[in-house]
Amino acid sequence: MNREEARRLLEGVASGGIPVDRALESLGMPPVEDLGFARVDHHRELRCGFPEVIFGQGKTPADIVAIAGAVLERSGRLLVTRVEPAAAAALLEAFPDARHEERARCVSVVRDPAPREPAGGVLVVSAGTSDLPVAEEARVTAEATGSRVRTLYDAGVAGIHRLLSRTAMLREANCVVVVAGMEGALASVVGGLCPVPVIAVPTSVGYGASFGGIAPLLAMLNSCAAGVAVVNIDNGFGAGYLASRINRMAAGADPAPGGGGSR
Repeated sequence: MNREEARRLLEGVASGGIPVDRALESLGMPPVEDLGFARVDHHRELRCGFPEVIFGQGKTPADIVAIAGAVLERSGRLLVTRVEPAAAAALLEAFPDARHEERARCVSVVRDPAPREPAGGVLVVSAGTSDLPVAEEARVTAEATGSRVRTLYDAGVAGIHRLLSRTAMLREANCVVVVAGMEGALASVVGGLCPVPVIAVPTSVGYGASFGGIAPLLAMLNSCAAGVAVVNIDNGFGAGYLASRINRMAAGADPAPGGGGSR
């Protein structure tokens, strides 16, 4: 049950159109469904506005399909992240209306009868093309959770003119996600150019001394630009998720559709 369904149920009881016993039966459905290998939190959408997100890494295709089916039985929306090709193929076979974003490694389903108009604006900026898998994960997540998203890719500091020529995009967004590996300097530059929150995502892209993303992580944590927050290495999902919440609040929309959580 999501927030809108709960609202309709309560309004129906208040108006006398829905019997109390029927409402009790609906509310009595267990919020957690035990699949044996996973326990699906069906009240996540009611509490936070978006159903539980499935983290695909480490799960078998059969596991992911089973969890996805349980989510879709009670929700019109689904997001699966870090999906390997075999799992993506299994999801597309099981749910023909699913959409696979190959570079983002995400699969999504939208079955809401009246999809919400995307709110405000999130801008996702990447330093290089090698950072695109993480940047695309952020984009897909922000879109799935109800935000309008624009992108500015391959705009790293080694060719700073590529960024400076598009500063209007930075100032028009409600929140900016900056994805960078190597030395991670792009987040500080963007933070000094725009008046909105910046979410920095260090990636594991880089030569040996980047230590799998630790170098850009530390650089971003030590940013001299105010208004820059940092998520963990390669965590495009977390950045897109947070950016969507910030964006929806800035746009005056209900922040709940940007909620949820990953299992």
